[in-house]
Amino acid sequence: MKVSIYFFFFIISVSLAADDYSTLESFLQCLPSHVNSSNPISKTIIKPSDPSFQSALEAYVKNLRFLTPATPKPLAIIAATDESHVQATVICAKSSGLQIRIRSGGHDYEGLSYTSEVPFIILDMNNFRKIVVQPSNESAFVEAGATIGELYYQIANQSGIHAFPAGVCPTLGTGGHISGGGYGNLMRKFGLSVDNIADARIVDANGTILDRQTMGEDLFWAIRGGGGASFGVILSWDINLVTIPDTVTVFKVGRTLEQGATDLVYRWQQVAPELDNDLFIRAMPTIVNGTSSGEKTVEVFFIGLFLGKSDGLLPLIQNSFPELGLQQNDCEEMSWIESTLFWAEFPKGTPIDVLLQRPSKPQFYSKFKSDYVKDLIPKSGLEAMWQMMLKVGNMWMQFNPYGGKMSEISESDTPFPHRAGYRFLIQYFTGWQEGDGIDTETQINLLRNMYDSMAPYVSKEPREAFQNYRDIDIGSNPSNFTNFEKAEVYGSKYFKNNFFRLTKVKASVDPDNFFKHQQSIPPGYAHNN
Repeated sequence: MKVSIYFFFFIISVSLAADDYSTLESFLQCLPSHVNSSNPISKTIIKPSDPSFQSALEAYVKNLRFLTPATPKPLAIIAATDESHVQATVICAKSSGLQIRIRSGGHDYEGLSYTSEVPFIILDMNNFRKIVVQPSNESAFVEAGATIGELYYQIANQSGIHAFPAGVCPTLGTGGHISGGGYGNLMRKFGLSVDNIADARIVDANGTILDRQTMGEDLFWAIRGGGGASFGVILSWDINLVTIPDTVTVFKVGRTLEQGATDLVYRWQQVAPELDNDLFIRAMPTIVNGTSSGEKTVEVFFIGLFLGKSDGLLPLIQNSFPELGLQQNDCEEMSWIESTLFWAEFPKGTPIDVLLQRPSKPQFYSKFKSDYVKDLIPKSGLEAMWQMMLKVGNMWMQFNPYGGKMSEISESDTPFPHRAGYRFLIQYFTGWQEGDGIDTETQINLLRNMYDSMAPYVSKEPREAFQNYRDIDIGSNPSNFTNFEKAEVYGSKYFKNNFFRLTKVKASVDPDNFFKHQQSIPPGYAHNN
């Protein structure tokens, strides 16, 4: 007779079938024999029966869509504090037939790092936070669970003229963020995070710790943009710092549709990828309340970072993008570390130690999608876009410009293939809170409809996407596809021709496909490409 053991926490219940319980017990009994005896693993194991389980699960979940009673929960969370804990987790999960999900930051848009369709455990890397900055040789060491904000803070504590090209949200975990590309507002000057990596440490499917020399150049290539969770567990990165001025300039100006935003965005498309490499201007269409009628309208915010003072920025804008109408009083001069707070939308005057704050319980539901744009979207297309935005409601978009350093790097240098020939990347976002009276499936379908309507204006064959803006819709249909055929769909969109090289690396280092999730890289086979 099957025995079920029920653990209740808050309003959510977890039921372990007898087979799952037996598998979990086998896994837990295996762990102690594979860890450093001076740092026992017992204190890192959090089971559903423990009072801290729910808070540990929620701590790094950013999307309420994945905190429902129906969301599959892990059999346990391993909050590792030592490299041997990571090794033991991999070895014992593999021998016990359990899948693991590796979580370093929790910004995972589709929850793939903390949900699964089969029995699983979470390997939580958030205790791996060590950072060592060495300005003298323009380098730093950062563990995978450290956040981008913590890294920025430590760099600024050591130097006022160094930075690292990465994202603008300070709570991003460096393990997942960097291994997926590392995309941010310094990319036109210095490229992506993955373009500035010197070395890495990773635990492979055998539980062995490897660095660049011992893993080899193929695996080192794969984890710099191919997503680390398909190949192993990222422990740390050795990164190259970049040199920046001691003063930078930021600005944010908005124009509504009634103020000519359509013409301005059309012009932005033409100039933003061609501007001086020291200048990055994001365009951000957002749904806002109209000032006169009170009806919803679209306002486009132009958010800029210039690596220099305003007296260098204003003539550049006047010569290249005078339509923006940027004035001296729109500009704020500050240090680079202060600019990270500006981009993260902290109020002016916020102390920089806010970058050390860890995320709290998620506050909203969300869905994201992405597109790459190569040709100008005509004004008629922009106008149709605004109308679709108004139908979706509760949304914004981000247009991030390419050009500069991004056009100088070959699309095969790293798995991240979106380099020369692109004008900008679109991120679509819709978000809502409890009490808004919004049905989740209805809202997501509205965003899907908008995405479908954009097909004429974006990249084709394949219609490309950014894998760190994970979208589980990609490759989910038709249902009669084999797993590899599904993987080819999302693989071609995220990685283009680099996908097949990634599958060959996967076959070499993890032929049994132990490290997998709903959009992971499968082991490959001989292919004409």
